[in-house]
Amino acid sequence: MYKIIPHPASISPENGTFVLNEKTTIRVQTEKEEACQIAQMLAEQLRPPTGYPLLIMEADEKDAHGGIVLALADGDTALGEEGYELRVRPEGIWLSASHPGGLFHGIQSIRQLLPAAIEKRTPQRGPWTIEATTIRDRPRFAWRGAMLDVGRHFYGPPVIKRFIDQLACYKFNILHLHLTDDQGWRLMINAWPKLAEVGGKYSVNRDPGGYYTQEEYQDIVEYARQRYITIVPEVDMPGHTNAALASYVELNPSGRAAGMYTATGVGFSTFAIHHEFTYKLLQDVISEIIRLTPGPYFHIGGDEAHSTPDADYTFFVKRIQDMVWEHGKICVGWEEVAKAEQLPKTIVQFWWNRVWARKGAEQGRKFIMSPADHAYMDMKYNESTKLGQDWTKKYIEVQDAYQWDPSTVLEGVAEASILGVEAPLWTETIATQADLDYMLYPRLPGYAEIGWSRLKSRNWSDYRLRLGAHGPRLAAMGIKFYLSPQIEWE
Repeated sequence: MYKIIPHPASISPENGTFVLNEKTTIRVQTEKEEACQIAQMLAEQLRPPTGYPLLIMEADEKDAHGGIVLALADGDTALGEEGYELRVRPEGIWLSASHPGGLFHGIQSIRQLLPAAIEKRTPQRGPWTIEATTIRDRPRFAWRGAMLDVGRHFYGPPVIKRFIDQLACYKFNILHLHLTDDQGWRLMINAWPKLAEVGGKYSVNRDPGGYYTQEEYQDIVEYARQRYITIVPEVDMPGHTNAALASYVELNPSGRAAGMYTATGVGFSTFAIHHEFTYKLLQDVISEIIRLTPGPYFHIGGDEAHSTPDADYTFFVKRIQDMVWEHGKICVGWEEVAKAEQLPKTIVQFWWNRVWARKGAEQGRKFIMSPADHAYMDMKYNESTKLGQDWTKKYIEVQDAYQWDPSTVLEGVAEASILGVEAPLWTETIATQADLDYMLYPRLPGYAEIGWSRLKSRNWSDYRLRLGAHGPRLAAMGIKFYLSPQIEWE
């Protein structure tokens, strides 16, 4: 009856049914600016399919007047910054939270409790009913992310915003943008414009490239912020840097300019580690991106730098960490950065190599779990999947994506050291929005549940039924997803 993804911490059925109708109002504390913005988002979601006016009015916490009440209540500290309480009764709906982020996550649960047609943007037939229930909910992990590689293939701002909306629906709170790679540099840096103008020309297979202007990037960051999603920008270095090497000859160890690279090999590129020009350029790059990104994190990549000698690598990573810290940001890096001495707050993102990851654990670092054999959304579903990769020697069907736990991925890394989970989508073979949809769904909601729901609430037999019920919802959202035979699709 309550087919919510991710599964709430506590959900109890009550008697009766709430009916949304043309007289329903949304009531909110009008002096609370963020609460009013969230009420407006809820109204904008519900108006097109229902055709109802859903007027926003001053809250009356004791009487919902047959409508929906959104309330910020400081007293319920057990909910944390992202938790919420939702009470659905025949006479009204009450949603409360200690912080605006909790209210925002709560309205996503209201969406999912309504029929799937609520996701349509044109008038639909009702009735618009919700079975009465009480939900108290808060996330298990603070970091619930997805990563999108815009370096191998470029996607314009409308595609990124659409993805942000999808993430918000499932209560993600991190979007990690892999902004640079061998094949493309995707953000204009005013001090070094050729990085984007030259380095952004192409994608893999010489597909069309592109880059974000600083205004477009700021708009994406703000769009995400309004949906309680933090953008984490990544500039991958010292490897995966050919697009930059092709843009400025001084970055090349050989002193000769690299040509643009549009194949998919890895590990061949590296910055000139001992040239001060490299650090002058990177200081400007980091400074400009940090100025555009108010979130607390900056990702320095660090993976697959096979052409960088170990001594040079550790020297470089230490210097870049210091540079990020001097700008007041927390440094994030793929597990290879653990080869170097790390600053106390540096975060290690595990993807493959357990030896290097354990080096991070020995230094007492916090972890983001992105195991490639479970969490990489560019891996094929099965041998007949036309898109994607299979280098892990393991296909990732929906059950494989769902049935793992961050706290058991790395021996010696306890749950207290795990910030959360992130599911990356690398885009060597992913060129279009339709390609993105197919590889993201239906795996993405499972990663949301791994990050949000208590382990005891997670059960494959139950989840596959809830996910099957989301088939019409995904279709209503215009998502062309893979029809996994493991799921009983409604």
